[in-house]
Amino acid sequence: MLCAATSLVASGLVLAPTPALLGMAPPRALVQMKLSEGTVNVGIIGAGRIGIVHLEALASCAKANPIIISNPTVAKAQAAAAKFKLPEFTGDAMEVINHPDVEAVWICSPSQFHAEQIKACAAAGVLSFLLLRERCHHPIACPICSRGSSASFSGKHIFCEKPIATGVQETIEAINFCYEKNVKLMTALQRRFDPNFARVKLAITNKEIGEPITIKLCSRDPAPPPFEYVKGGGGLFKDMAVHDLDMARFLMDSEPVSILASGSCQIDKSIESLPGPEAYDTANIIMKFANGKEATIDVCRQAPYGYDQRAEVLGTKAMIVTDNMYPNTARIMSADFTGNADLPYDFFMSRYKEAYIAESIAFVDALVEGKPVPCSGEDGLIALVMAIAAGTSAQERRWVNFSELSEELCGLQNSIPLQQECRVAYEESQDTSGALDLGKFVGRLISFGGK
Repeated sequence: MLCAATSLVASGLVLAPTPALLGMAPPRALVQMKLSEGTVNVGIIGAGRIGIVHLEALASCAKANPIIISNPTVAKAQAAAAKFKLPEFTGDAMEVINHPDVEAVWICSPSQFHAEQIKACAAAGVLSFLLLRERCHHPIACPICSRGSSASFSGKHIFCEKPIATGVQETIEAINFCYEKNVKLMTALQRRFDPNFARVKLAITNKEIGEPITIKLCSRDPAPPPFEYVKGGGGLFKDMAVHDLDMARFLMDSEPVSILASGSCQIDKSIESLPGPEAYDTANIIMKFANGKEATIDVCRQAPYGYDQRAEVLGTKAMIVTDNMYPNTARIMSADFTGNADLPYDFFMSRYKEAYIAESIAFVDALVEGKPVPCSGEDGLIALVMAIAAGTSAQERRWVNFSELSEELCGLQNSIPLQQECRVAYEESQDTSGALDLGKFVGRLISFGGK
């Protein structure tokens, strides 16, 4: 067992354990494993803004039992643990991943760490057994060690904030590794679980508006983020519009075929010198789908009237619209003004509070009940591909067909046999007109890697 764990560390799939994890710190009180009992022991990586949002959501999830949180700034992890009554906190993400009682990990760290941490979670079973044995110092017949070994070999299930990885190659590898280790991976695209968008989806599915003709999405932040956030953050399409691109695909229930995007800097002139889509704070997108329909999206980093999140779907029989949400329904009526007393919710933390709770409940239910996750790694990959295509379109000022990027995906694969399989998948995923079914292609691409 030691050799197996050592080889994992050497391969880079699992980071080397810290001295504390190897039993050099006082032993912690072990928490009874919960998944078989209908609840899930959860570890959280990241106590920043989004980590706290997810902790708040987990607090409303009866089947989730958060037990440890990590953050490089330990004081933040300590404060979060105290506020939400978690028994443990740490400055090391690997202590969360390799905790013997953690069954699922919420990855809320910066994007550049996601792929590495996903692989570490999926491989954590073998290493967790080693660490538990080292801490316990009992022979293999020890009931605690036996419990740890039987539970840990399945690896840790993963709920990952978007993106799974910053690049396509790393995303594919992370998804495939999870399939190989038989762990569930969910991409956190919370708008799918928002009651308003869910109602729009239901109206489309139930044909309440007839057949959809066109979709319009509007997404505008209340204020631009700091320069330091934008620099190296992947740009407007990957960081912000990716949610709208995913929502357009989700609502249309058809795969995108081509995309046209334009981007500009209208708000924060300090970012104009940044490379590629990082220099944009405003963008417009048109996306064509395999069913012949179109979606239009406008995004902007600033709306002085609040967080603007609207959707409109025109159908052959009717139209359905979702408007902005407000903290209350109070309205003022005077000689010179009639309208809401307050501005819309100020940002995503409050606007999508219900959605964050719903997606956490959905993932935990998938674990407890053995169901597929409702927003898969493949969904995350397709969202990333759409964002990359939008960036290419804006930079080159032209329509981009998704078949172009899919050809590039084939070239990204490391092994020659996989390249050949990829090209077969590419050919089989085209329709009679030559347009690519992106969802089918990605599914085939992932399956070749271990699905």
